[in-house]
Amino acid sequence: MTDDTNPSRFGELPEAVVSPLATIEAELARSLEKLEIPASLREAMEYATLDGGKRLRPLLVWHGCVAAGGKGPESLPACIAVELVHCFSLVHDDLPALDDDDLRRGRATLHKEAGEAMAILAGDALLAHSFGVLAGGLEAGVFLRVAGELAGACAQMIAGQVLDTLGLDGKGVDGGSQSDEQKLETIHRGKTGAMLVGALRMGVMCAKTGGRDAHPTEDDTAVLERLTAYGRAIGLMFQVVDDLLDVTQTAEHLGKRSCKDAEAGKLTYPGVLGVERSRALVGELRAKALAELSALGRGAEPLRVLAEYFSVRTR
Repeated sequence: MTDDTNPSRFGELPEAVVSPLATIEAELARSLEKLEIPASLREAMEYATLDGGKRLRPLLVWHGCVAAGGKGPESLPACIAVELVHCFSLVHDDLPALDDDDLRRGRATLHKEAGEAMAILAGDALLAHSFGVLAGGLEAGVFLRVAGELAGACAQMIAGQVLDTLGLDGKGVDGGSQSDEQKLETIHRGKTGAMLVGALRMGVMCAKTGGRDAHPTEDDTAVLERLTAYGRAIGLMFQVVDDLLDVTQTAEHLGKRSCKDAEAGKLTYPGVLGVERSRALVGELRAKALAELSALGRGAEPLRVLAEYFSVRTR
């Protein structure tokens, strides 16, 4: 449920990395236009979704598909679905019962704009719509695998949020036997990392070039394992960087409230490891992510660039 706020999107990145964004953005808007729902609900869903996010998760789906031998566009339903789930998570994360935030991506959060009841319902609708997009856009065999992956990643994300918000109290995870660093990793492998890993895996599942069907070959399985490990590395790295930015950047720069986790008494990487050790961990995770891509050739180059970028991002 970590936000990837950046009003200027990715800044200067190669066209090969960001070129899918226009297609993704257009299809995301189109998917909401098709819904037969009250205008107020559509407006709330659009407010939460068409608001300038970087679209990291759909880009990971797309580039994961290409790294597995696909073309990219065949993964578009999965791109849209994963972004809808991400936006749902942010809407609910901002609610008064959770993080109680009033600023997201440089403007009022949805519950501040449209009221708490509408924010809850719009989040629910975004989650439900994500599976409708998959069902309407993927072949049956591919749908079964991708929908299962998305559901599993979503469950892990919510579990991570439970641990982060309500604490490691032995209900599901034996918090008493873990160090603070281990607790942090447990939380963020779910809260942040699960959807990033899931996005990459969904992309591999969508790759259908060369007459592939919905069932993985041995090569598909090897790519899936490498991109899963890559996703686990960048997922944790993303959170460590996010924690660092939270204590080193202003709210005006970030487009959201800063220092909120420390103020809420939550565990953070700088709080547990210190700033310098947290920065060193970012470097270690970056190296691991790049190592996992070493055997995947030119098709994985956008993923290499993204790993480098997210290790040094400033928003």
